[in-house]
Amino acid sequence: MNVYQLLRLNRLLKNHRIKFFGLYLLHKLNLRYLAVNLDPVMACNLRCKMCYFTDADYVKTLKGQLKDDELERIAEVIFKRALKLQIGCGTEPTLYKNLERIVALGKQYKVPYISLTTNANLLNEEKIKALLDAGLNEFTISLHGVEKASYENFMKKGNYETFHKVFNAFKQFKSNYDFKVRINYTFNKDNFYELNSFFDHFDGRSFDILQIRPIQKIGNTEYNDFDLEPLREDYKTLIQSVRQACKKNNITLLASDEIPSASKVNTSSVIFDYTFCYVSPNKFWKEDFNWKTDSFNSFSKQIGWSKILFENIFKSKSELNTLSNRLNYEIEFN
Repeated sequence: MNVYQLLRLNRLLKNHRIKFFGLYLLHKLNLRYLAVNLDPVMACNLRCKMCYFTDADYVKTLKGQLKDDELERIAEVIFKRALKLQIGCGTEPTLYKNLERIVALGKQYKVPYISLTTNANLLNEEKIKALLDAGLNEFTISLHGVEKASYENFMKKGNYETFHKVFNAFKQFKSNYDFKVRINYTFNKDNFYELNSFFDHFDGRSFDILQIRPIQKIGNTEYNDFDLEPLREDYKTLIQSVRQACKKNNITLLASDEIPSASKVNTSSVIFDYTFCYVSPNKFWKEDFNWKTDSFNSFSKQIGWSKILFENIFKSKSELNTLSNRLNYEIEFN
């Protein structure tokens, strides 16, 4: 399954009524439509300056990791409804010792696409191979600096050389395994212009997708300069240059055509809240869902989930946008 084709289709399909009618049918027919985002352990090995892990008070609230029996139950309850399983949503999943088991369970329940989101500093050839053997489809790698100085400044406790060893390993494994590597680059005023030299530092044979996304406020982070207006004039020119470099290296670029204004609404994300399913040691989809004893279908009936999806068909887009405040930028594909 090509999840990027689905993203493109979602963006091209402007009619939200058709989208919600599709979700309603998929739900009623017990088919897959959820993006399950799983944090198996509430910890991180880095302290990236644009991340809430630099907020000491908030970090104190993040505790716990999934036990083996809980992992098995989670897979039983929700994986058969997952169109995609993303391991790692806000913490560092490579700290979890049973990571390959999560991937194997995803394959056991025939999840079409399984991705691991990681800062990559704890990966090595042995771990990469184990994950690929278990059936992982994609590594999604967080990056906040192209050059060594900015990388280690923004990704505190991260090691630039270790990071590049991982990408060298990706390049080697691509000759024997079918998998994708996606880089998520979060830019601010202090690391944006480094994108000009991206392919001087990263080999296009080691990854497949580059997403460039603007900094967003996600808590009391150490780096808190969210003003991107000084970049607006140069943004289009630089992104066009990156787009050309990506085409030359056969890389899919995910980036907006312009820096979004604070008031701009991402019309493609109107169904996000209805497909997003977050799971962690402390949360499971909806607040009152007792997943250890209840099933997804029975709880959905209790909360009238199919009715909610059906009623959204007839709501205006502006009404739906007031209910959601997710991504504030559109993704363009090269």
